[in-house]
Amino acid sequence: MKPVEENEPAPREGKMGLVVEIVLPLGLAFIMFSLGLGLRASDFLRVIREPYAFFIGAVNQVLLLPVVTFLMVLAFGIGPELAVGFMILAFCPGGVTSNILARLARGDVALSVSLTAVISLASMITVPPLLALSIGYFSGEAAGPVDIGGIAVQLFLLTTVPILIGLTLHHLAPDLTGRIEPVVAQVANLLFALIVVVALAANWDVFVANLPVLAPALICLIVVLLALGYGVARLAGLPDGQVKTISVETGIQNSTLGITVAAMLSGYEAGFSPYALPAAVYGILMYVVSAPVILWFRRLGPAEVSAA
Repeated sequence: MKPVEENEPAPREGKMGLVVEIVLPLGLAFIMFSLGLGLRASDFLRVIREPYAFFIGAVNQVLLLPVVTFLMVLAFGIGPELAVGFMILAFCPGGVTSNILARLARGDVALSVSLTAVISLASMITVPPLLALSIGYFSGEAAGPVDIGGIAVQLFLLTTVPILIGLTLHHLAPDLTGRIEPVVAQVANLLFALIVVVALAANWDVFVANLPVLAPALICLIVVLLALGYGVARLAGLPDGQVKTISVETGIQNSTLGITVAAMLSGYEAGFSPYALPAAVYGILMYVVSAPVILWFRRLGPAEVSAA
């Protein structure tokens, strides 16, 4: 599908397309590799040992989050391209950031890692068909065909494979992993910041024009999701540590994956399309909006962090 802005100068499109074709996929793969380095086989087995908390968290992420996002898009009257961008963000699982914030919140980090790992691996199956439905709904007759199989393959290569490589390396060489993991995490954070900044710069005019609606909608979305995640987990009778974690996992998404999926839809050669804008702005706002919540969680009681 073509991005909204089709009149950009060709040299800029070429340069931006090169960044998107090379830096973006490699950056996402590296970030997912950093996630895999922190995983153990027990993170997947925990789903079987403690299914109830995982089920609540998974339902929040897979069902509640997209429904709330859809309603928020309709409530704010967001246009088709940005509406698709919002839905892309809603379909993406939590990333490394949600694990870090769960730790800072004194939540159940083991549950956070398990949710992130399993739902990230499942994203190659869940994301493509949901994208096709969203584009068909918001773009109508203007919607082009969505290559569900192609997107699934790309997601597999850029998310599943790097996670499995990191997981395998952790299993085979735990001492080496322990030494390199902090450095890998720092590089992953730098790549995340670079991707967000470049995506914003590439759509600066669209960003400025839509900021009065885009920012309030994203802020409301984050606040509502954090609150709903907390409320659902509390109503489910989960302990405080797991309640905090599910709140964070519901409200914090993998914006880098969202930006990459947006590039898959518009074509890497087109550069960063407006589809990527909600995820890029979200990548900044999620820290600002969630900070007071994380501080409040820390004051609720002693740390309840399980061994990851």
